[in-house]
Amino acid sequence: MGHIVNSKEEVYKLLAERLNKNPVGAPINETLMEILHKLYTTSEAMVGSKFPIYPVKLEQLVELTGIEKEQLKSILNNMANKGLVIDIPRKNTFYYILSPMVIGFFEYTFMRARDDIEIKDLAKLFNKYFQDKDVVKEFSGKYTKLERTLVYESLIPVAVETEVLPYERASELIRKSGGGAISLCACRHKASHLGKSCDAPLEVCTTLGNAAKWIVYRGLGRPATVDELLKILDETEKLGLVHTCDNVINNPAFICHCCGCCCVILKSINEFNSYAVHPSNFLPEIDKENCVGCGTCAEKCHINAISMDEIPEIDEERCIGCGVCASVCPENAISMKRRKNIHIPPDNLQEKFLKIAKEKGKI
Repeated sequence: MGHIVNSKEEVYKLLAERLNKNPVGAPINETLMEILHKLYTTSEAMVGSKFPIYPVKLEQLVELTGIEKEQLKSILNNMANKGLVIDIPRKNTFYYILSPMVIGFFEYTFMRARDDIEIKDLAKLFNKYFQDKDVVKEFSGKYTKLERTLVYESLIPVAVETEVLPYERASELIRKSGGGAISLCACRHKASHLGKSCDAPLEVCTTLGNAAKWIVYRGLGRPATVDELLKILDETEKLGLVHTCDNVINNPAFICHCCGCCCVILKSINEFNSYAVHPSNFLPEIDKENCVGCGTCAEKCHINAISMDEIPEIDEERCIGCGVCASVCPENAISMKRRKNIHIPPDNLQEKFLKIAKEKGKI
């Protein structure tokens, strides 16, 4: 019996080691092991541990696992339903990718209401895991970030309007995608099971393009038109939420509408001064003549980048350039200016993860 238990534990350990090899890995600790035991069956853990880093066909996984084709196909389908595997249709076949933790099976676990798993226990475990300093460091990486901030478009100065590229505009990303999907915000959903969720809307998580097709196919969200997604963009902006998106130029997979109290990314800035999101190419600028020192901007800043004296003081090193402060100023005394150093994101997902892996010495 002891041998069986040890073998089972070894399977989960191998799965954890495989997940940690991703460009954005999952540092191994007791909390991670508890999460994996709750999400993966033993057979799923074994299959997951055999995945290479790159996408593979079913036939390749048959060779790697030694499991008969139809049985393996059933296991992979169940894993995909849980968001543990991403199955990508290509011509007459599928390619399979093992979901990373982020952006991956954490989000897929909480993007919908579920009664098939111990969701409250998982919320507690993920919350504990995300507060581990090694985990925060891994998610933040070095130079290339998972996400980037999108400035409120209405605040872009007329003087630089012609210089602003499509990848800097949330509305352009949505229009170019042709539509997408809407899901529950994973971070707020997690927080709700801990009794810590704010009153920001839940059903606003936006997925775009081909990524959205998979989200809908696997029941992780509902389809949404361009107009619906633009409406959510407008509504969340009126609520003073922060727009972040996939840190790529072409075909970003998602746009998030974040708050500093629930969002894992923004909370890491507040609690650890650690950034997994790249700032936008804009910074707020105070009009000292019109500012009345009311402090609304400081109160509404999600990452505490504004302090108050007689007038607001912007911590430009901390600020992510979202534009929330300028949008809520009752005197219109804050405008957004172009940063001196412009961030040009990686061209696509492959380039992004290649850069992240190289910067961490994983390749």
